Amino acid sequence: GRMPTFQKGASGRDHNPSGFTCWLAGAGVKAPFSYGATDEFGYKAAENISTVYDFHATILHLLGLDHKRLTFLHNGLDRRLTDVHGEVIHDVLA
Repeated sequence: GRMPTFQKGASGRDHNPSGFTCWLAGAGVKAPFSYGATDEFGYKAAENISTVYDFHATILHLLGLDHKRLTFLHNGLDRRLTDVHGEVIHDVLA
């Protein structure tokens, strides 16, 4: 998403990793459905907070892939596309 404010001395608005929008249709997603909300200024998520890792895990789930099986060991740590914190957002599934 974009920041809800303009930056002084710059044109446009910067990226906002704390509040973003995405749109999904078909593939087992509830319709019509809205999940989560930002604060009154649109600055950060305030309701049903999820991460981009959760979003990736949900998309992989809809594609029939278990994101936890994509784990690999690198420098002694578990790594995966959805990080070790990503979880499927079951509330958006039909």
